[in-house]
Amino acid sequence: MRSYSPDLTPPWKKSTPAPEVPAEPDPDLVVEEVSTGFCGAVVRCEKTAEGPTVTLEDRFGKHRVFPLVPGGFLLDGRVVTLVRPTAAGPARPTRTASGSVAVPGARARVARAGRIYVEGRHDAELVEKVWGDDLRVEGVVVEYLGGIDDLPAVVAEFGPAPDARLGVLVDHLVPGSKESRIAAAVTGPDVLVVGHPYIDVWEAVKPSSVGIPGWPSVPRGEDWKTGVCRALGWPQNTGAAWQHILSRVRTYRDLEPALLGRVEELIDFVTTPMP
Repeated sequence: MRSYSPDLTPPWKKSTPAPEVPAEPDPDLVVEEVSTGFCGAVVRCEKTAEGPTVTLEDRFGKHRVFPLVPGGFLLDGRVVTLVRPTAAGPARPTRTASGSVAVPGARARVARAGRIYVEGRHDAELVEKVWGDDLRVEGVVVEYLGGIDDLPAVVAEFGPAPDARLGVLVDHLVPGSKESRIAAAVTGPDVLVVGHPYIDVWEAVKPSSVGIPGWPSVPRGEDWKTGVCRALGWPQNTGAAWQHILSRVRTYRDLEPALLGRVEELIDFVTTPMP
């Protein structure tokens, strides 16, 4: 005797669930959110009080956050359901946060005699978060100075040499600035001083990564970080504000190119042997 399914719904009325795709952060995983048409690469997938969300980054660097709902996205023209990645995640990252090829199982190299100096602790923490894996493989130590007013004396005390090269990253290195005058006083074949145009390294983090429309203008004479917190309505605690900003940085994609190029330049300078 033939057996029949208790489900009498005609086949043509049955809807086929959209295939599930893990929302792994991947520049090649580009999807379109069906309700808004926003198209971007998957940057991160997070668990929130309202439910899981996915952050997409479009080709202009703009970020948008969307809830993970069934059939909520298009992938190569097909309706799909993005889901949170499994706990195991990828077997092993193939890229570091800086975009370099990862070296699985690599041990930290014995520190070189050369160094990279940055102005402050926030600069050092940001460099460590994005380039930390690379720096350990290369054996490069990053130290912060607490300001560059005494940079010529600091460089002289370090004593750069062909086997101990020194790289220095300076904030707000623009023509006519105090920083540019100090940097100009440092010369030598074994020391390289470069900088970015931002008043503070906070500004080198893309506003879209922090979830703000842009970094506010702060009146001359007011402490810049304090002024930023005031303008954005954040608590007047610059340490807490920085930790919030830093937490939003995952990879080099969250930073402005003007900083990326300078840090890469310093790493190359310190690690490349003299001809």
